[in-house]
Amino acid sequence: MIRHIVMWKLKESAEGATRAENVVKMKAKLEACRDIVPGILRLDVGIAAPGLDSTYDVVLDSDFADKAALDAYQVHPTHEALKVFIGAVREARQCVDYEV
Repeated sequence: MIRHIVMWKLKESAEGATRAENVVKMKAKLEACRDIVPGILRLDVGIAAPGLDSTYDVVLDSDFADKAALDAYQVHPTHEALKVFIGAVREARQCVDYEV
C-alpha cells in the first residue's frame, strides 16, 4: 500500500476568489477524486482549523493499493483538471509518498 500525502498553502487571492473561498473549492474538487480509479483505498481532505498555528491550508491524506493505482490517479483526466486549478491558486506544495 502507498500512502500519498500532499499539503498546499494557498495564495491570499487567485482565480477571482479569496484564500478561504479557494480552500472550500479545492476541498470539494479533491473529494470528487475519491473514486476516479480502482485502487484508491482512502482519500481524506483536511482544512487547517482557524485559530491553530498552521503553515499549510489544505492537506490530502490518501492510500492507494499500489504504485500502479497511484500512477493511474496522477494521470486521470479529473486529476489533471484539478492540477490546473491548484496550480493557479497555490503558493506552495509539499508531498510525500511512502509504503505502508
